[in-house]
Amino acid sequence: MVNLNDGGVPPLAFVQLLQSQALDPDAVARLRSIMTREGTDEATLVQHDVQVPLRWFREAYPELDVDQATLLGFVFAEQAHLMSFGPLSFPLVSAGSVAEIVELLTYLPLISTALSPQFHPTEQGLTVGLTGHAGDAALDCLVVTYCGSTLLRMLDMLAGEVPTVTLHLSWPAPAVLPQTNHEDVLARRLFFDAPQSFLHIPADTLHEACRFSDPVAYRLAIDDLQRTLDERKGTTSFSEKVRRLLEKAEPGQRTTQWVARELSISISTLKRRLSEEGTSFRALHQTFLRERAMLRLLDRSVSVSEIATELGYSDLTNFSHTFKRWTGCSPREFRHR
Repeated sequence: MVNLNDGGVPPLAFVQLLQSQALDPDAVARLRSIMTREGTDEATLVQHDVQVPLRWFREAYPELDVDQATLLGFVFAEQAHLMSFGPLSFPLVSAGSVAEIVELLTYLPLISTALSPQFHPTEQGLTVGLTGHAGDAALDCLVVTYCGSTLLRMLDMLAGEVPTVTLHLSWPAPAVLPQTNHEDVLARRLFFDAPQSFLHIPADTLHEACRFSDPVAYRLAIDDLQRTLDERKGTTSFSEKVRRLLEKAEPGQRTTQWVARELSISISTLKRRLSEEGTSFRALHQTFLRERAMLRLLDRSVSVSEIATELGYSDLTNFSHTFKRWTGCSPREFRHR
């Protein structure tokens, strides 16, 4: 059966993809065979609102590499509709501005745990880091490409074309980009070889109005999403719970003692539960620091020293050495690149 802790994609979006003829027949046949083996089918997935595991795509495309995953991400996004995203669909349609559409990424865990956003607002606008959690480089590229290009497509539908919103992907461009209905849009908004995968929305664009604005319906839907998110916290993996705590914690709080106390468990239990999920607090903490550092370095209005302090490093030299170990270059070299 489907493992609910597997990072995946929204079931309706998956079913629409299967029925769209965007995939080659052999891949569709393999995916249907996997569903049969897992004891489920398209109707059951949609009825129970179960995420479709990304690992299915690795099975359906055993030779999947980063280039192919990127192309599939764009093709998959072309099949997305306004009502493809379960509980996020209604607030998406009733959003009043670009900012309110982007706000819905906060509730992404309700439809997919395969990717997490990191928000960084500045006076120049909003940068949203996109990080995949598939544990597979190609699948991470697939889900990040899919999420980013889908958001561009939804913005076009709801707010008119917004060319100032750009998608930056942290790997080289594939030799050939896909032939899609939005090929011209992608050409102007898409950038490869970025220091980190992220979306950037300029400040002025955040306030652009949407076509079907319904403020009351949107706020009611957001309240409902928040309640659902709170209710599901009990079924969230410990790795995800730790990631969320690290996001909200102050630098001095990011310790095993503080996290264990917030989760109302002992340190030994925390370590055991993370080990059962194939990770550790140190690994999650280092990943958080690396992703936050890379995202903050995109904002040139903040000095490297300030970023080091924000992340809890006692001095700039220590931070620079650690960052170079992560990325192969110093923070200043990273920012310059």
